[in-house]
Amino acid sequence: MNKIQSKIKPIIFEENKVLILDQRLLPFEKKYLEITSYKEVINAIKSMAIRGAPLIGIIAGYGMALGAQESIVGAYCNTPLQEQLKIIADEIKNSRPTAINLKWVVDLILNDINNLKEPDEIINTIKQRAIWIHEDDANRCQKIGENGTKLIPQNAKILTICNTGSLATGGIGTAFGVILASHLEGKNIKVFASETRPRQQGARLTTFECIENGIDCTLIADTACGYLMQKKEIDLVITGADRIASNGDSANKIGTYQLAILAKEHNIPFYIAAPLSTFDLKIKSGDEIPIEERNEKEVKEINEKLICQKEVKVKNPAFDITPAKYITGIITEKDILKGNYKDEIQKVFNAVSVA
Repeated sequence: MNKIQSKIKPIIFEENKVLILDQRLLPFEKKYLEITSYKEVINAIKSMAIRGAPLIGIIAGYGMALGAQESIVGAYCNTPLQEQLKIIADEIKNSRPTAINLKWVVDLILNDINNLKEPDEIINTIKQRAIWIHEDDANRCQKIGENGTKLIPQNAKILTICNTGSLATGGIGTAFGVILASHLEGKNIKVFASETRPRQQGARLTTFECIENGIDCTLIADTACGYLMQKKEIDLVITGADRIASNGDSANKIGTYQLAILAKEHNIPFYIAAPLSTFDLKIKSGDEIPIEERNEKEVKEINEKLICQKEVKVKNPAFDITPAKYITGIITEKDILKGNYKDEIQKVFNAVSVA
């Protein structure tokens, strides 16, 4: 398959700044924020101006680069740069707890500079690694798309949740990358995008990406998913993941777990698409994945307008865990994993480490 180029560029890195497409304003306004400090990177992550596990990892890399530049000229320039960067790294890693890509990128960079002394060498090494991470994720997305399209039948009706395309990654996307690759192969697919309350990433972002790429897309309420499955209007479900445990349990946007159960009940294949950087081999199961609890306003308000009584209590987990037993297959850049996920995951990582 020829290299698929994304029409959407959520991040543009320049010498001393990063331009990010403010996803809070989409689909009605395309505006880039100019980011010049690592604190602004953290704020962009927390406020969800930028989101999506792989893309958060990419911006974290650029955040480390900006932080290194700031540290040299900052108030604490007498403190060793290595020590300053460890503090910055912890702040960036704590900006959102669930997605493993964030930690993976920051730890990778810290390892790269561990034995370096000269500030210029440290800064250049971080910049080069950040750029590599961005390009690497684009390549991973391409391969995920190529692998995943093998699972997509002609005229397939695909259900997805949240957003997993160019707005969530460094390339064409994970689950959306499979969708886009299948579309470009002429498979005549139809996409059903679940709205994804409370922040409506499916409604605002996935439909936007479908329209931009000429893909047949229908927006549905989250509560309509089971009905469409029952009426045989869905052939398969494909989602992304923010962290995958060593046994295959997967954390993804809240609402994914119930889709997996519904798919199982209706004998519909349920696939996860994610790069190997999303796997966390240090944890045994999904029970160990931290779940981010977000601001109650996200549930109580729509477009900044209150939809319930002000004093009502709110529970707002951003993610849920789908047990491996409900997952038909996990599409990675290396292979499609099926069966005993614990063994299959270990096998693919062993192959990678040998290579």
